[in-house]
Amino acid sequence: MELQKWIDKGYQLVIDYAPKVLMAIVIWIVGTFIIKYLLKGIAKAMDKANYDISLRKFLLDLISWILKIVLIIVVLGTVGIETTSFAAIIAAAGLAIGLALQGSLANFAGGVLIMIFKPFKVGDYIEAQGEAGTVKEIDIFTTKLTTPDNKEIIIPNGSLSNGNITNFSTEDTRRVDLTFGVGYDSDIKRTKEVILSVIKRNNLILQEPAPAINVSELADSSINFFTRVWVKKEDFWEVHFYLIEQTKEALDAAGIDIPYPHSVEIQKEG
Repeated sequence: MELQKWIDKGYQLVIDYAPKVLMAIVIWIVGTFIIKYLLKGIAKAMDKANYDISLRKFLLDLISWILKIVLIIVVLGTVGIETTSFAAIIAAAGLAIGLALQGSLANFAGGVLIMIFKPFKVGDYIEAQGEAGTVKEIDIFTTKLTTPDNKEIIIPNGSLSNGNITNFSTEDTRRVDLTFGVGYDSDIKRTKEVILSVIKRNNLILQEPAPAINVSELADSSINFFTRVWVKKEDFWEVHFYLIEQTKEALDAAGIDIPYPHSVEIQKEG
């Protein structure tokens, strides 16, 4: 009698749970198939949008795990297992991890934003967070810059994505702005001619937009000439230093005085 009782219970369990188990198996197979092709579609969309390869892999893995967890919860619910407490445990664990890794998550979110909106790319010269340099590497949590004197600067992506970024490499051309001061006895027209002659001797300086030389200020001890020329971005520093050196030599050769502070020594009597 006891054996028959257990057989009857087992038979009843099979009747009660067999359809649910079969349905769970079908849901698992179909769900896995859907997730597989959904990830392929997302990967193709990311390729067309030129997502960074590191961001692409990370997002695909993240989406894959999220979808699989949802599928597991659905399967367990289909079998008849209570999933409310299971979901609550996952939510609590996620909250605890989020609070513990708050700074890292902010940097991760910043890295995602940088890789999606691309305010700069590897090789660009940028200024951000009080630092300036060429972008060497964009990771998911940090961005690495190389300074002109070959130092490496690591900036967290959280603060980088929330601050101002100046990208000097976005446009093909840049403007070189310099101010030259000459004495009040100098002839304004002649001074302009001398500076312009220096500009014309350099083939790296673009003719369009045209160079501009204007009196910008009548200072305490000098007439200041604001000089603007346009160059290709890669020629910026070469032209910058050229103009400073060659303009000084040209003004000296033309007899145009460049004033400088004079210290006056007062000799006391007695």
